[in-house]
Amino acid sequence: MKNKIIVATRKSPLALAQTRLVIEYLQERLPVYRFEALPLLTTGDKKANWSLEQEGGKGLFTRELEFALMDGEAQLAVHSAKDLPTTGMSEGLAIAGFLPREDPCDVFVRREASVVPRFIATGSPRRRVQAKKMYPQAVWSEIRGNVDTRLKKIVSGQAEATILAAAGLKRLGIQDWPGLIFEPLGLHQMVPAVGQGAIALQCRNEDTAIFAPLLDALTGDAVKIERCFLSKLGGGCHSVSTAYYDKGELLVFHEELGFQKFSFTVEKESEVSEAMNTILEKLSVQ
Repeated sequence: MKNKIIVATRKSPLALAQTRLVIEYLQERLPVYRFEALPLLTTGDKKANWSLEQEGGKGLFTRELEFALMDGEAQLAVHSAKDLPTTGMSEGLAIAGFLPREDPCDVFVRREASVVPRFIATGSPRRRVQAKKMYPQAVWSEIRGNVDTRLKKIVSGQAEATILAAAGLKRLGIQDWPGLIFEPLGLHQMVPAVGQGAIALQCRNEDTAIFAPLLDALTGDAVKIERCFLSKLGGGCHSVSTAYYDKGELLVFHEELGFQKFSFTVEKESEVSEAMNTILEKLSVQ
């Protein structure tokens, strides 16, 4: 790699903010290298009017970044971990690891005048199904766009409320917005998407030895457990069912069974799959 490392990223403001965090993190630990961002437009960005729920979203925000790695244009790719498909990674590529996880929770964002919103917009089936328990009277629609675009849509009256990731808001420096109220949702109100709050670094297989030792092991263990659970369910990044792991506790939301909690620990990665099989047996959905 000589002395320069090219980092592929989406062009969205959040993706660029996350890439800056990655470069700062790695530059401190690999001072002999110079890092440079390579912003790319992904299929998901081009298809801004698509319904991800209806058209499918697998790989829409990751494929072009993987191509850059395989073609040698970049040595690293930065992804929001929750956007990564649970299966089907391109041959020859690997997830080197993750930065320390940011707040994994969601935030309910509503117009000031809408104390009990009746029209809520989200493109996430997971968020919609869980939030229906809190707002059973609401009518639901989809919403696409960058974080600031979504906030502007709520202010302009295209909907009364939406739901966003706390990590994304923090990384963009958004603590408030004129005309809107931000209400954090606890883990037992809404289980986050698998990997939410974690930034994933992808590279070619032969480069994992360079990056993997520098990344956060606790976040890596948690995201692997969450992704294993979702993969065994046959779900992807737009699945309704989800799981969040922290300090020996797996909090699950299942579309049919609702909220569930399981306590377990694994000593090594090879035990993760067996632990997930046991949990799925308890859920009786295997």
